[in-house]
Amino acid sequence: MKFYAKGLSTAIGSYPHKDPKEACKLILETTPEVPTWPQLPNIDFREQMDIQYSEGFPSLVMDKEKQKIYFDTSIDTSELLANFYEKVVAEDYDYFKISSDFSRGIPVYEEYLSNNDISKIKYIKTQIIGPVTFGLGTVDETKRAIYYNEMFRDVVVKGIAMKAKWMVNRFKKFNKPQICFVDEPILSAFGSSTYVSVQRQDVINCLNEVVEALHQDDVLVGTHCCGNTEWSILVDAGIDIINFDAFEFGDTIAHYPDKIKLLLERGGALACGIVPTSEKILNETPKTLFEKLEKIIKNLSSKGIEESLIWNQTMVTPSCGTGSLKLEVAENIFHQLKEVSELLKKK
Repeated sequence: MKFYAKGLSTAIGSYPHKDPKEACKLILETTPEVPTWPQLPNIDFREQMDIQYSEGFPSLVMDKEKQKIYFDTSIDTSELLANFYEKVVAEDYDYFKISSDFSRGIPVYEEYLSNNDISKIKYIKTQIIGPVTFGLGTVDETKRAIYYNEMFRDVVVKGIAMKAKWMVNRFKKFNKPQICFVDEPILSAFGSSTYVSVQRQDVINCLNEVVEALHQDDVLVGTHCCGNTEWSILVDAGIDIINFDAFEFGDTIAHYPDKIKLLLERGGALACGIVPTSEKILNETPKTLFEKLEKIIKNLSSKGIEESLIWNQTMVTPSCGTGSLKLEVAENIFHQLKEVSELLKKK
């Protein structure tokens, strides 16, 4: 499915609100064409990015006191793994659901869509933690990242894919095309000494398995990474939309002109996180942010990519999630985002 970006805007997913209804209201007000359900970490620790998607994984333990999760691989996991793979093979999406204890936003957002005019919506966006970020960020009982356990790495990849498909199926009733962001913030550390043993092809394989599972449902797949990374990895993994922090790392995308050209020519897009998710927003206006975006696109076009193609296949987002920000700062960010989107559409 080709994606027509043409200046659309959307959010990364996390909001600072404690009232899901207020978050949904802001979402439909400021990103009416590509709204997303809100992750609300200030309500409950179970809405933190890693924990929110952890239900249903075999041998996973939640330490409520420390507000942490880990895999206990010291026990006999054979039965747990057999049950897990049975659910995967049977495509038992309900088993992989995100319950209301782990997301207050999803049911309220669903109700909001059901009870309001959604004629302006062009795409419904969902988001999920990427398998590499989940695998490297979640440890076993010895505090070793579960990613390095090949058996459980496969569990993570398949579990993430099934949860993403559960979300997609939940929103099918609204008869709108869908985008799912498989977010990989940990890729900003790819190649560093901390993850020197993480192989490029393994990252591509993990991400591609989730991408292909979503493509089977005709869903566009994006990936958000809030720092610099080897952006070609995402193109090679089959991602349709690359979402990057264009405010702080705008020129980094131009380091991979051949891959970005390939992405755009095959119908993919850039989601430029041009609106900063910090108090730096207080020193910006939609006009200054758009001018910054214009420079980024001019620089990219100087690398041999047709400028009109870039403009047509560009959308805008905040540079990262807003869950840790003050409410008034987050609201400022989304209202400026809406105006930058309008300027981009005029271009």
